[in-house]
Amino acid sequence: MARLLSLMEDVATQTGLSSTAGAGASRLGRWVAKEDDDAVYLKVPMPGLTKEHVKVRADKNILVIEGEGEKQPWDGDDDSAVPRYNRRIEMPAADAYKMDKIKAEMKNGVLWVTLLKVKEEERKDVFHVKVE
Repeated sequence: MARLLSLMEDVATQTGLSSTAGAGASRLGRWVAKEDDDAVYLKVPMPGLTKEHVKVRADKNILVIEGEGEKQPWDGDDDSAVPRYNRRIEMPAADAYKMDKIKAEMKNGVLWVTLLKVKEEERKDVFHVKVE
């Protein structure tokens, strides 16, 4: 989890955003990461966006979250008024998470992402050696 948060902080820093342990910021709001024995949970506020505006994908060990709202008539030529969100979160090791079982749900302008962890006994890169 510490590695995940560090990587998230690096992404935030590279994009000119600040972050604190377990959280980060964007123009659209603060995101929060929490962890338990089974999963990592991300709460990503994306005001002005609906599930039709949001795309989440896993590319090897990178979680990509993108969203772009619609331009409103009162925005005129101001493209900066359109809500946009783009995050690339590098996971410490793709084989530590069930990347094909990521769950994402958009509720009331908040994206909830669940990354299930691979249990040690399920990992293919961990070999248990019988001691005789």
